[in-house]
Amino acid sequence: MWRHDFEPGKVVVGLVLIGGCLAYLAAADGWWHFPSYLLLPVMVAGFCVAGAVSSLAYAIRRHRARGTDRQPEGLS
Repeated sequence: MWRHDFEPGKVVVGLVLIGGCLAYLAAADGWWHFPSYLLLPVMVAGFCVAGAVSSLAYAIRRHRARGTDRQPEGLS
């Protein structure tokens, strides 16, 4: 039994945040060096992708719900 709808936009946001955290942890521990000014635009781009995925999922969910409300012709 589903208790809520699956929201792929939230999954993408979570992955973006986890990736950002892992990048900062790797830089703090000395495993990986990256320019610090680069992480902010990458995370903003990830949030934009998450917004697009969320909008697409909403549109698909709305389209499917609209298609199930129709009754076959001849049945009223």
